[in-house]
Amino acid sequence: MRIGVPRETRADERRVAATPETARKFIDRGHTVIVEAGAGLASSIPDADYVAAGAEVAGPQDAWSAELVLKVQRPAPLADGRHEAELLREGAWLTSFLYPGEDADCVERLRARKITVLAMEAVPRIARAQKMDALSSMANIAGYRAVLEAMNVFPKFMPLLMTAAGTVPPAQVLVIGVGVAGLSAIATAKRMGAQVKAFDVRAAVRDQVKSVGAEFLTIEMPAVDAEDKGGYAKDVGAEILRREQELFAEVCRSTDIVISTALIAGKTAPLLLTEVAVANLKPGSVVVDLAAEQGGNCALTRAGERVDVNGVSILGYTNLSSRMPQDASRLYARNVLNLLVHMHGKEGWKPDLNEEITKAVAIVRPEGS
Repeated sequence: MRIGVPRETRADERRVAATPETARKFIDRGHTVIVEAGAGLASSIPDADYVAAGAEVAGPQDAWSAELVLKVQRPAPLADGRHEAELLREGAWLTSFLYPGEDADCVERLRARKITVLAMEAVPRIARAQKMDALSSMANIAGYRAVLEAMNVFPKFMPLLMTAAGTVPPAQVLVIGVGVAGLSAIATAKRMGAQVKAFDVRAAVRDQVKSVGAEFLTIEMPAVDAEDKGGYAKDVGAEILRREQELFAEVCRSTDIVISTALIAGKTAPLLLTEVAVANLKPGSVVVDLAAEQGGNCALTRAGERVDVNGVSILGYTNLSSRMPQDASRLYARNVLNLLVHMHGKEGWKPDLNEEITKAVAIVRPEGS
């Protein structure tokens, strides 16, 4: 089979969907890999490395016309008025992040061309799919990077320092939402010497928070099921949301850095940091809102921007994992490889669309397949 790897066109996207390592593994399985010239440059991967791995480096048309196309971002409009979905050969397969609810037009274009889309965000949260879980891989990087972004703006030291001129207290960090990104942020902030508090509506993560050295915050709440079957947080209602907002507004009085990661699948991100909470932060404080692209956890977040309000910096940067493109590409490419090897079968490219993992990720497919 011919596997194509086009260059990503989204302005803030530096990742690439296949590395020389994974290209070689595809080639060793008998496939041909065509990489668009320059596709890996933003990840510090020169074309020569792909050639050395046995891949072909060619123009965009060759990469897009393959039977299976590997991308990071879903197909998007091009500057010349075309749409990347139109570059795919009819009946081809596409592997990428898709998020169909965010771009119905793209989904319809893919359906019109009878494309089967394997959406990387749809990998089920089960033990045998962990090595394919691109969401977790990228969230791990985003949580780490969020702390670095905060430190770049924060005007003080992170760790406790005892000097001849006096003692510098450690930074006080609040992490909201303890999924993969939140745990990564907690661990990173602790390694930097900060004191960390964390909150999640799922009481089940308490031990995970303590295991990385943070204090777990709680609120009084009725007995509700706050976790869906995939392990993600669920909407728990207006009354609990109000109590969370009150908690964060109070904790912000003694907090230097807030990193918010709270998301609810298929919905706008919950508003957890009100304008009152931001007003309670001291000048020089920083908020990093990892939910910015889904509406934001902070009332003052603007997706893709830095906002400064009364001395408080609110970072709504999106696609943080792409700011560490070398490792992000390496991990994402391995997730893609592991998924496709799982689907490959013993005799060529004959995926079973009814198999549990394949059925979950093949969220766009030709009618009748």
